[in-house]
Amino acid sequence: QVQLVESGGGLLQAGGSLRLSCAASGRTFSGYAMGWFRQAPGKEREFVAAINWRGSSRSYSDSVKGRFTISRDNAKNTVYLQMNSLKPEDTAVYYCAAKSRPSFYVYSDENEYDVWGQGTQVTVSS
Repeated sequence: QVQLVESGGGLLQAGGSLRLSCAASGRTFSGYAMGWFRQAPGKEREFVAAINWRGSSRSYSDSVKGRFTISRDNAKNTVYLQMNSLKPEDTAVYYCAAKSRPSFYVYSDENEYDVWGQGTQVTVSS
């Protein structure tokens, strides 16, 4: 079973940039679809971005499209979320997730993912 550990969260001002990392251990994740989700206080967890196993296909929520970029380095067993032009409404706990079955596709439905990290807090002040 793969384990996921997120890092890179923090506190910053609106307009700034941050890069989150999600390191996978336990088993190689090169065949897994990966996703980023977030949960703001008092709200349900929502989809942010997803990438297929090769990194050849990506998907983004409308709220982050054009500002966030998901990528992966299979040699390092790591997936990234580059976040630019951050807004206060991006404040949330960000979770990395893996669909631990080989897949060519990307998934925005959190029910498709069966492995989750512990989350990392991102706080954007106005």
